[in-house]
Amino acid sequence: MTLEHPTRRGFLGASAACAATFSLPAFAAAGIAGGKTITLVVSYPAGGGADAMARLVAPKLATALGQPVIVENRPGGSGTIAAGQVARAEPDGATLLLDASSFAVNPALFPKLPYDNEKSFVPIAVIAQFPNVLVCTPGFEARSVADVVRLARARPGAIAYASSGNGSAQHLAGALFEQIAQVQLTHVPYRGGGPALNDVMGGQVPLFFANVASSLGLIQSGRLRPLAVTAALRCRALPDVPTMAQAGVPGHEVLEWNPILAPAGLAPAVRDKLVAAFARTMADPEVLGRVRSLGGDVFSGSPATFLKAQQTLWARVVKERGITRD
Repeated sequence: MTLEHPTRRGFLGASAACAATFSLPAFAAAGIAGGKTITLVVSYPAGGGADAMARLVAPKLATALGQPVIVENRPGGSGTIAAGQVARAEPDGATLLLDASSFAVNPALFPKLPYDNEKSFVPIAVIAQFPNVLVCTPGFEARSVADVVRLARARPGAIAYASSGNGSAQHLAGALFEQIAQVQLTHVPYRGGGPALNDVMGGQVPLFFANVASSLGLIQSGRLRPLAVTAALRCRALPDVPTMAQAGVPGHEVLEWNPILAPAGLAPAVRDKLVAAFARTMADPEVLGRVRSLGGDVFSGSPATFLKAQQTLWARVVKERGITRD
């Protein structure tokens, strides 16, 4: 299971390497952990969305902190392998986790985790948020979300939506849509976002809750037709596409996001320095411009409050809809 939709090769210019170091000619010995290299542990493979975000921010973070930053991929277990590694690390600020929105869902899907979401980590930041967009096969008869709702109510279970697997972001977005719109769809899980997208474009399955960043090019080329974005406000990259609320399904707000977390026990002064460094990184014109060009935005609220709210939301959806990883 993954809650971040794999991105295209051009998403953020991600490297295919599993680790990369971003350093400065010199750095202050008085920096975090005595100025040693900061390891940004990424919970998903090279080339995906989380990895791309890590490689976008790492050079700017190195500049903001004045010390080297290395990106290290530790994929597997829907992010739980990387999270477990960081939870066990020395809480000196030198080891950080860059995860995806699966972080907030895993407690509801896994009967036992090697860490506690709330007690094992110190939230540092949520560096970016990308809305999903409900897309359909170009030839699908529904021309709007209202049409989807009307057809689904007339033929319960007859309309299907694809996902990258049970418990994935697309699965959960679809389950929440069914709950709020009071309709019954058929969930078709695939082994990854790529195969799911291919079958939606090919017309085998009509609907898909896609990440805006990874589907933008396909929408612009006409290979997918957008119906609504799952955010409170319209997406800069798709200004003509209504929000779910505007389309008649209020409350359906689903974002894909990347949290930064440090091991519990981090000194408050170190936390404050990391928070400031990430704020400076995400305000960098190059980083901000790239994120916004792909339909996302930076996060400006309390990461701890946001993470708690997301965990509560998805625990409720998973329980009420009976969602499992199997």
